[in-house]
Amino acid sequence: MPATADPARYLPHIAPTIVPATDMGGVAVLKRGGVFLLADAFGDIVPDSHGLGLYAGDTRVLSSLVLLLDGERPTVLRPDPGGADRGSIVLTNAEPRHAVGAGPSPEPPVPGRSLGIIRERRVSDGLLERLELDNHVDHAVTLTVDLLVDADMADIFEVRGLVRRRRGRLDPIEVRGDDAVFGYLGLDGRRYRTRLRAVGAEIEPAGPGEGAAIRARWRPRIEPGARVTLEWSILPEILEADSSGSKRAAPPSGTHVRGHGAPLEAGGGHVRRTRTLTTKNLHDPTVIRSDSPDFDRVVARGIADLDLLITPGPGPGQRYLAAGVPWFTALFGRDAILASFGALLVDPSLAVDTLRVLASLQATADDPDHDAEPGKIPHEVRVGEMARTGEVPFGRYYGSADATPLWLVLLGETYDWTGDLRLIEELWPHALAALEWVERHGDLGGDGFIEYRRRAPDGLVQHGWKDALEAIRDREGRVAEGPIALVEVQGYAYDARVRAARLARVLGDVALAEHLEEEARRLRARFDAAFWVPDRGTLALALDGRKRPMDAIGSNQGHALWSGVVSAEHAAAVAGHLVGGDLDSGWGLRTFASGQPGYSPLGYHTGTVWPHDTALAVAGLRRAAFDAQAVRLAGELLEAALSFPDGRLPELFCGFGRDETGAPVPYPVACAPQAWAAAAPLLIVRELLGIRPRAAEHRLDLERPVLPPGLTDLTVTGLHVAGAQVDLRCRRRGRSTRVEVTRRTGDLTVSVAS
Repeated sequence: MPATADPARYLPHIAPTIVPATDMGGVAVLKRGGVFLLADAFGDIVPDSHGLGLYAGDTRVLSSLVLLLDGERPTVLRPDPGGADRGSIVLTNAEPRHAVGAGPSPEPPVPGRSLGIIRERRVSDGLLERLELDNHVDHAVTLTVDLLVDADMADIFEVRGLVRRRRGRLDPIEVRGDDAVFGYLGLDGRRYRTRLRAVGAEIEPAGPGEGAAIRARWRPRIEPGARVTLEWSILPEILEADSSGSKRAAPPSGTHVRGHGAPLEAGGGHVRRTRTLTTKNLHDPTVIRSDSPDFDRVVARGIADLDLLITPGPGPGQRYLAAGVPWFTALFGRDAILASFGALLVDPSLAVDTLRVLASLQATADDPDHDAEPGKIPHEVRVGEMARTGEVPFGRYYGSADATPLWLVLLGETYDWTGDLRLIEELWPHALAALEWVERHGDLGGDGFIEYRRRAPDGLVQHGWKDALEAIRDREGRVAEGPIALVEVQGYAYDARVRAARLARVLGDVALAEHLEEEARRLRARFDAAFWVPDRGTLALALDGRKRPMDAIGSNQGHALWSGVVSAEHAAAVAGHLVGGDLDSGWGLRTFASGQPGYSPLGYHTGTVWPHDTALAVAGLRRAAFDAQAVRLAGELLEAALSFPDGRLPELFCGFGRDETGAPVPYPVACAPQAWAAAAPLLIVRELLGIRPRAAEHRLDLERPVLPPGLTDLTVTGLHVAGAQVDLRCRRRGRSTRVEVTRRTGDLTVSVAS
């Protein structure tokens, strides 16, 4: 980073630590499509409380939503853990401390804990809530129910701490009966609106110090044993000028979803109180069951989180996996690719959609202000006001050295699952452009390695998945100076060439296939010579701008093992590091080995554990036939998942060792749900079972299948390969795992190699 650069320009994007730290486990996340809600245990959005709000289109369209009963917040009996598009909270009324409302009441006061209260919520195009109040005392009661509401229309980067030089204009609030509209004219020329409909309430200005602009007030009278239901809805919309200069409504996510421009139906679609992990967006997902309820809970949670994170894309009919809630509820190339790669076991069509949406955004020109070059796959796509005005460069930003080769890896793997030649023909021009970037634009030093440097003035400094400023170091703790060639990126580039060569042969381009195969062989030889550190028996994290190895020990080498670029001569040493006590925390891989200068179990990329990182290392160990080590790491990560609420693996957790803390320690601002963490258990299952589809040959091979620790029986139902479906039952027998085909539809041959 230049000496004149402001670190605050980077830190919010890399690690959102400049917002007040909060344990995301105490925040309920509800999401559907491009709209998501962050609320506290009460179901409230408390102003200035760790980014709580209702969000759409990278904008906080609701910044306050606080429920009061007779002037007090109710008591929570059972919070909603979130992780779906609907849920309910069980409450009761608190002990009264003071009266609310004018004049004396002839009725006795309402005793504390005398009302049964259910707060039901559903997120779709906006937020619909229903409050059911049951009177459990022997006399009628009259309550004052207040809802304090405000909408600051803050951009997501504003919420995360970036200070803007100027903002757009907040409009006066329009109130008509039980309807109120908040308006904001953004600097991007769009008009943002949030409509509150509080059915049957009186709406008036909120009082001083209440942290809101307006108050919706009900005065229900509830007879003994009776129930009263109150309802309200919040609908955001964005209006932007069309070519004629008039205004037109656009979905707040900047995507195509149903029902915008019309209010949510108040009273429609009653929220179910039974909490089940269902899927609405995945296409006929594979079902995985075992004889371990704990294992099933972790896998089901991962599948449900992937379903939850599926988001409408920037074009009609597109969809993608948002990277993670709350800070990265957007399209990130690397995240979407790796998550959909892991999700191939469950829904191959998700990978197809990911390939298409990223191809539609592939760079076609050199644009230093966005770190773009022809053929490059985007790193991040944002649709909020600050992105549209250029206050941040992330509207369509390409600062990633790995998304482009990984897109080629996913293309090859998706063909292995689907055998869809028409898809390859459709995307082949994009593949050729990506290969051109890998071989030409990405090779800054002309030495056959992909390097990166930041060109965008406000862009990211690091262009790998470990994007913290201090992530890439040498053994003395010195931070690398660019251009930087990351070890894992060279592996991705090797794998991309190998897979693209196979596709070129399928398309009949033998000359290109032979060229790519030769380039892959040459890269593997160069890689072995440049990245191997003999006196440490490890692969360097990277080469710096002077081609010196950044020879600290990190988890990156697990990715290199997964890619196949590591030579057989060095694979055993790499495997040894991956399960050594300095990298293996006992709950999964640390990003950076303990005992080194710069290590911290709390370091974002210098000692924490990232589930996807461990899952890819498991895949690498299996590829290199280090099965015992793979099973060990897999078991540790699956066990770690059980310590988190609902069995959900977060984006990352602290790297304290099992012997230090006895249980995994949450990282305070980790995203949860998060896409590649959700996919990690699925990738582990697929790798341990050795599932290797060969769709073009209508084959499914299972290589050296083993079951995860603690399981003796596992079924995979409805596995999609080459347009066929197959059900598998895997049972442990002594030291071996037997696989039985219990059902098969379509043309598919299944073989098992012990």
